[in-house]
Amino acid sequence: MSIAPHESPEISFIGTGDCGPTHGPQDGFPIARYTELVRPTLAAVDLRFGNCERQYSARKQGAGRAAHGCQPPEMAQIFSDCGFDAMTIANNHMYDFGADPLLDTRALLLAKGIQPTGAGKDLDEARQPAIVERNGVKVGFLGYCSVVPHGGEAACDKPGIATLRIKTYYEPRGPHAPTRIHTEPDERDLRMILEDVAALRKQVDVVMIAFHWGVDWLPRIISDYQVTVAHACIDAGADLIMGHHPHVPKGIEVYKGKAIFYCLGTLCMTHGRGANFTWNENPWMHGALRNHTDQDPDYPFMPYGVDSKYALLTKAILSKQGVKQVSFVPMMIDKLYRPEVLRHGDVRFDDTVRYMEWTSDGFDHKFTIAGDEVIISA
Repeated sequence: MSIAPHESPEISFIGTGDCGPTHGPQDGFPIARYTELVRPTLAAVDLRFGNCERQYSARKQGAGRAAHGCQPPEMAQIFSDCGFDAMTIANNHMYDFGADPLLDTRALLLAKGIQPTGAGKDLDEARQPAIVERNGVKVGFLGYCSVVPHGGEAACDKPGIATLRIKTYYEPRGPHAPTRIHTEPDERDLRMILEDVAALRKQVDVVMIAFHWGVDWLPRIISDYQVTVAHACIDAGADLIMGHHPHVPKGIEVYKGKAIFYCLGTLCMTHGRGANFTWNENPWMHGALRNHTDQDPDYPFMPYGVDSKYALLTKAILSKQGVKQVSFVPMMIDKLYRPEVLRHGDVRFDDTVRYMEWTSDGFDHKFTIAGDEVIISA
């Protein structure tokens, strides 16, 4: 694309949800098949970003924190298939088998030409942004996680994950009313994040932040701390915020003209233990998860509830002046666990837009359908 002297260069961007299937060729799931429906859409843009949800290492030892959390390195082919340029590795599985697989994952992404952010050999490296330049537009990414497993925090002399710790308070409101749960960010961690945002703001044209956060699997619910942190980051200079972890799309908010995707849902995920494993364990049999969502028997290896088949791509036009336009692309995960980009006129497209209106209720936003995208504005 040639740019006239008076024009500002522009690039197209796509951000994706959680990626890390656990079923591979040995299970009858060719890796290339996962992305075959979405790959043309990803390939059509200039810059791609996602969340690396697993460790990838041959140094997996013992049972680990979650058996599916570390995958053979060859399973990471999926990230090359997607054409990712940068990825966050700040998530709840990035320390499942400790420091060595974390460092192997980071090195593997770098060897593939993918810039990682959010975890590393120490806190300084975990806070290091991923910076990618396309057509003269420089974009920086930061990643943080509020659901880090115990011992997985990065420190000055310890490998780990860039952490956003949370404080939780409970307000009883009598025997016949639900308890109010208040959450707020740890002041030290929020200060660190805002320092990172301010520093990155001086280096790039566009600042994007990925947070692995929020209430897992349950639709619509967004915690207090997420709104507090998202707004603070935009106040500090962030241009776009993308959430991961709950495996269902959650609300979209426009704050001071900047878009916040509280969760994009899933890109490509399967879970090794199959369906209904959690519902057979106390206290979940009669607890919050079972009361608020159900499993879909058509998706036995994606046991995140019936709404987890909805998914989004966030799409944006970027320039040296920042984000020119932001939208989302509705997707549906099919029964082969492939994300399918939906087209306007497909009843599933309309269903996904209605779902996003429902889950975004209460947040400032306006959705306008334009072709096969949904433009987001205040």
